[in-house]
Amino acid sequence: MLGAGITGCSTALFMARQGYSVTLFDQARQPFEGSSGWNDGKLHLGYLYAADPSLGTARQLLTGGLLFKDIVEELLGGSIAGATTPRDEIFLLHRDSVVQQQGIEAYFRRVSDLVRSHPDAGRYWDDAARRGATPLTAAEAAQTAPEGGAILGAWRLPERSVSSRWIARRYIAALAAEPKIELRTGRRVLGVRPEGEAGLEGSLDGPFRVETDAGTDGPFTIVVNALWEGRCVIDQGIGLGPLPEVTHRYRYALFVHTARPVAQDNALIGTGPFGDVKAYGDRDFYLSWYPAGLVAEGRDPAPPPVPAMDEAARQALAHRILDGLAEHLPAVRRVADGAAHMDVQGIWVVAPGSGPLHDPAAGLHRRDRFGIRRTGRYISVDSGKFSTAPWMAREVAAMFRGG
Repeated sequence: MLGAGITGCSTALFMARQGYSVTLFDQARQPFEGSSGWNDGKLHLGYLYAADPSLGTARQLLTGGLLFKDIVEELLGGSIAGATTPRDEIFLLHRDSVVQQQGIEAYFRRVSDLVRSHPDAGRYWDDAARRGATPLTAAEAAQTAPEGGAILGAWRLPERSVSSRWIARRYIAALAAEPKIELRTGRRVLGVRPEGEAGLEGSLDGPFRVETDAGTDGPFTIVVNALWEGRCVIDQGIGLGPLPEVTHRYRYALFVHTARPVAQDNALIGTGPFGDVKAYGDRDFYLSWYPAGLVAEGRDPAPPPVPAMDEAARQALAHRILDGLAEHLPAVRRVADGAAHMDVQGIWVVAPGSGPLHDPAAGLHRRDRFGIRRTGRYISVDSGKFSTAPWMAREVAAMFRGG
C-alpha cells in the first residue's frame, strides 16, 4: 500500500480485516502527516461546484460524502460526531464569482433535488442532506458579512465538515491496533517494479517490488498506489497510462485552537479563488484565504518545488490569510484574538484539469474525473476529495474480497 493518507489507511484497514497482510509505505514519519491530515475535512454533497452545471461533479462527489460518516465510523469503531461542524454551512456569493447569482440559485436547486433523490440521503448527518439550500434573509446575511461589501447573496447549505486532525489521531490508533498492518514510514516511494514468473519485468499481475529511498521491498502480490502528489509519477514509471492532465497546487491555511469558546459560523466565499472558515465545535477552527495561501502551482506529473519559509515568513502569511478572510467575515478576528495555538500548515491540492480558478472556463472547476484505474493486480486510486476517499477505499478492497 503506497501512501498513508486517508485513502491508503482506509484501504489498508479494509484489506487487513479481509485477511490480507498489508505493508503501508509513506514518506512521512507517521500516517496523515500530508494533505489528509491538514485539510478542511469538507464532506461534499456537490454544492461548491456551481461552475460545472452538468452536475457531473456533484454526482461524482455525492455518494462518498453521504457515506463518509458510516464508513469511517465502521473503520474507527466509534462515533465521529464530536469532530464534526455542528451547523450547516453559509455560502456567501462574491461579486467576482465565476457563476453569478441567477446561476448559483438554479444550481443549488438542482443539487438539492439530486441529493434528496439519492437512496443514501438519510445517511449524512441527522436530516441535513434532505433540507436543501435555503437563502438567508438580508438581516441574517448582514450578521455574517458586512453590508455594502463584496458579498452579493447568502445561502445556508446542508454540508458539514470534520476535523482532519481529529480523524488523523483516530486512524493512527486504529492502524496500531491492527496486527496485519506493518507501517514502513519515513520511506519515500521511488517506483514499483513488476516481475514475471522468471523475474522478467513487464507483468502487472505481480509479484511486485517497491523501490524506496531506503532500498527495495517485496515481493508483494498486490500494489495499491494511494499516493497523493506523487501518484502520477509512480503510475508513469510502471507504464500505466495514459496519464491524465493534472494540476498540483500547494496552499497554506490556519488551524487555530482557542483558549476559550468562540461563536463562529461555518462559512464559504465562492465560487472561485476565495476562502472559508470551519468551526469544529467552539474552540477548533480552520481558516483559509486562497489568494494568500497559494504559494506553488504546476502542471507536470511531479509536483513543483515549494518555497521555503522561516518563522517570520509564516507569521506574515498568517496575517495575510486573516486579513483577506476578515475583510468579508469580520468575526474571524475573534478566533485569531482568542488563539491559544495557531498552526500555519500547507497541503497539496491535486486535481485533473488546468487553468486559474478565476476563469469560468478553467478545467479545475470540474472534479468528476477521478476514480480507480486497475491493470492486473496494480491499482491506482485518485480519490478526488477527502470525503470520497473512504468510499473509494471500500471499492478497492471489494475487488479482492475472498482472495
